[in-house]
Amino acid sequence: MESNEFNRPLTEAAENSSPAPVSTANETVSVSYAQQSSQESIINRLREIDLNACEADKQEIDYLKQTFYKLHKAEQETARKTFIEEGGDPDAFIPSPDPLENVFKEVLGSIKEKRSALAAEQEQEKEENLQKKLALLERMRELAESAEDTGKIYSEFKQLQQEWNDIKSVPAAKVNELWKTYQLYAEKFYDRVKLNNEFREYDFKKNLEQKTRLCEAAEKLAEETDVVSAFHQLQKLHQEYRSIGPVNKELREGIWARFKAASTVVNRRHQQHFEQLKEKEQHNLDQKTVICEIAEAMEFDKLKTFNDWEEKTQEILALQAKWKTIGYAPQKMNVKIFERFRAACDDFFKRKAAFFKSVKENMAENLEKKRALCEQAEALKDSTDWKSAAEQLTHLQKEWKTIGPVAKKHSDAIWKRFIGACDYFFERKGKVSSSQRSVELENMARKEDIIRQLTALDEEAVSNATVERVRQFIKEWNAIGHVPYKEKDRLYDTFHQLVDKLFDKCNNSSSEKRLKKFKSSISRGGDSLSREREKLVRNYESLKSDIQTYENNLGFLNLSSKKGNSLVTDIQRKIERLKGELELVQKKIAALDEKAE
Repeated sequence: MESNEFNRPLTEAAENSSPAPVSTANETVSVSYAQQSSQESIINRLREIDLNACEADKQEIDYLKQTFYKLHKAEQETARKTFIEEGGDPDAFIPSPDPLENVFKEVLGSIKEKRSALAAEQEQEKEENLQKKLALLERMRELAESAEDTGKIYSEFKQLQQEWNDIKSVPAAKVNELWKTYQLYAEKFYDRVKLNNEFREYDFKKNLEQKTRLCEAAEKLAEETDVVSAFHQLQKLHQEYRSIGPVNKELREGIWARFKAASTVVNRRHQQHFEQLKEKEQHNLDQKTVICEIAEAMEFDKLKTFNDWEEKTQEILALQAKWKTIGYAPQKMNVKIFERFRAACDDFFKRKAAFFKSVKENMAENLEKKRALCEQAEALKDSTDWKSAAEQLTHLQKEWKTIGPVAKKHSDAIWKRFIGACDYFFERKGKVSSSQRSVELENMARKEDIIRQLTALDEEAVSNATVERVRQFIKEWNAIGHVPYKEKDRLYDTFHQLVDKLFDKCNNSSSEKRLKKFKSSISRGGDSLSREREKLVRNYESLKSDIQTYENNLGFLNLSSKKGNSLVTDIQRKIERLKGELELVQKKIAALDEKAE
C-alpha cells in the first residue's frame, strides 16, 4: 500500500521566516531575529523581557508572539494529520488544549500590562511637558515684546531656553507647532530687543557653530549604507537643530538651506528605498499569484492511483517550498493572497484524504477476497490430483493478480499465507515430476534407439522379413511409456515417417512381384480371360467402396486427443494400402486387356 501520510498546507505564521516591517509615524524598520527553536525557549525569553518590560523592543515581542503561534499551529497540524491517518474524519478533528499556550498568554499579558502602564505614564508626562512649554512660550513672548533693560531680560531669556531644552517629549501632534512658535519668539527676541552687541554676536557665533556641525553630520548621512538608520539619525538631528537658537540674520537662510539640502538627500534615499521595496512586494505578489493559479488548476479527475496523488503531492509541496522563499506582498494584499493559496492547498489535501479514505474501504474488501483465495489454496495444497489441483491453483494465482492492494500492515502476511500454500503444493508436485522425468528420459532413449534401427533398416534391401520387423518395432514403440513433452511430437513424426516409408517400399515391391506373377499365369483362352476380368472389376469396385468409407470416417474423428490422432493415422495407412491394391487391380485388368488383343 502506498504511504497514507497527508501533508498539510502552510500556516499563516509559517508564510515567511522574518518579521514584517513595522511602520510608525511614516517610518519603517526591518528587524532580523534568530529562529526560536521551541515554545519553551520563547516563553523563557519573554520572562527575561518581563523583568524589564518598559525597556523591551516591541518588534521583538511581536516576533516572539508570531513564532510561538507558528509552532503551536504546526503541532496542531501534526495532530490533525495523525488523526486523519488513523481513519478519522477531517471535519471532526478537535485539537487538544496546549498547556504552554496559557503560560505564554500569562507572561505576554504581564508584559503588556507593564508596557501599557508605562505608556499611560508617558502620555501623562507628555501632556504635562506640553503645558510647561506653553507656559515658557508665553513668558518668552512677553520678554520678546518687552522694552525693559537688556541686561535684565537677557539672562532670564537664556534661562527660559535652557528650561525649554530640558523638557523632552510632548505629544507628537504638537511638536511642529511648538517649534515654530519657539523659533518665532526667539528670533523676535534677538531681532527686536536691543541686546548688547557682545552678547548677541557671541550667541550668534555659538549657534552657527552648532548648526554647522549638524549640517556636516546630515551631509555625512548620505554615505550611510543603512538607509533606514540614516533616516532615523536625521530625525534626531532635526530635533537638535530646532533646539538651537538663531544665527546672524544674513546667515539664517544659508545655514538652513544647507541643512535642508542634506536632509533632502537622506529623505530621497529613504523614499527610493521604500519605492524599491514596494516594487519588490508587487513582484512577490505576481509570483504568489502564479503559484495560486498553478495550485488551483489541479485536474483532480485524472488522479486515479497512489502514484498520481503522490506526484501531485510533491508538486504542492514544491509550491509551498517556493512560497516560503518569496518575500511579502503589498500589505493590503499579503493576507488575501496567502488565504487564497492556503485554500487551494487545503482543497487538495481534503480531496486526497477523501481518496485515501475510499481506498482504505476498497483495501478492506480486497483483504476479504484474498483471504477467500487463501482458504481455497490451503484446501488444495495436499491434493494428489496433480493436474486438476495445479490448474485450479494457477487460476487462483491469476485471480489474485486481478485483486487490488490491501493495507500495508496486512500485505506481507496475506501474501505469505497464499504463496505458502501454492509453493507447498508445487514443491510436492515437483518431487513427483522429478521421478517421472527420469522415466520419461529412459523412454525417450528407447524410442530413439528404435528410430536408429528403422533408419538402418531403410538403408537395407527390402525382403519378405522387412514388414514383420517393422511391425515388431511398432509393437515395441507402443509399449514404451511417456517421453518428455517437448520431445513427443518430434519423436512421433520421425518414427511414423520411417514406418510409412518402409511400408511403401514393401508394398511397391510386393505389388511388382504379384503383377509379374499374374501376367505369367494368364491363359490364352477367351472365356477364362473374360471371367478373370469380371472378377477383377468386382474387386476394383469393392476396393473403391472401402476407400470411400474410410475417407468418410475420417471426417468424424476428433484429432484433439492422442487416441484420436493415432486412429486417424491407422485409417490413413489403410487407405494408402487399399489404394495400392486398387492400383494393382487396375494393372491386372490392363494386362488382361492387352492379352485379349
